[in-house]
Amino acid sequence: MVPPAPAQPAEAMRRLGLRPRKSLGQHFLVSGGVLLKIVEAAGLTPNDLVVEVGPGLGALTEALARWAGRVVALEADRELATALVRAFADRPNVRILHADALKADLAALAPPPSPYSVVANLPYGAATAIVRRFLETDHKPERMVVMVQREVAQSMTARPGSLSMLGISVQFHGAPRIVGYVRPGSFYPPPKVTSAIVRIDVYPTPAVAVDSEARFFALVRAGFAAPRKQLRSGLSHALGIGPVEAEGGLRAAGVEPTRRAETVTLGEWSALYASATEAGWPL
Repeated sequence: MVPPAPAQPAEAMRRLGLRPRKSLGQHFLVSGGVLLKIVEAAGLTPNDLVVEVGPGLGALTEALARWAGRVVALEADRELATALVRAFADRPNVRILHADALKADLAALAPPPSPYSVVANLPYGAATAIVRRFLETDHKPERMVVMVQREVAQSMTARPGSLSMLGISVQFHGAPRIVGYVRPGSFYPPPKVTSAIVRIDVYPTPAVAVDSEARFFALVRAGFAAPRKQLRSGLSHALGIGPVEAEGGLRAAGVEPTRRAETVTLGEWSALYASATEAGWPL
């Protein structure tokens, strides 16, 4: 049984002399039921190493420590990190670090080739950047179970017709699915938005094979630079190529030039990348 989060988070923060910091997007999870759902979605075993981002008051950290072999938690708030070090001093399998997940040396947290998972209630403002950083690092996690804003979760898991740059980026590296939605009242202080738990099963190799991820995503970014435009005109403008050249490359890839970027599948982007490379497009 996963222990519930602190029943009185406001009191706990007062005892520590702390208060939630809006600049860090701090909304502390206070629902034991949601904690249980996150841990169950992660499917942890005593052999697992877990990296947690933004442990806050340590409720999820405590649950993870009971199920996983080791937990490394990164807390950007120095005062909270100091308080957590004291709180988990008697838990040898928990390591608290004062660090920013967008700057920390990820390889040092989980040295290759050791497998690891990322399980976290992410700060809203940095959630997409943190997810992409872990997915794009050389030593990727096997899975990620993260709490994000509902709209971000829906973008990550979108199907063709509603795809975005974020959806393509996540689905290039793994298979995302929404585990469940979380009401604002499950947090302290309550945010103004609904949240969602997303599990991403990370692929050993990307979903499509490309010779350069950087150049592939340069093409995708160009396609989404003006998402409401037809691809023919959007790519022409973003890449500085002629409309006829853009249309030729799209047709060679089997993509109708009048389509919009949100409708293009990963496989079609891969075909278009091959076509663009052959045509010498500036990527």
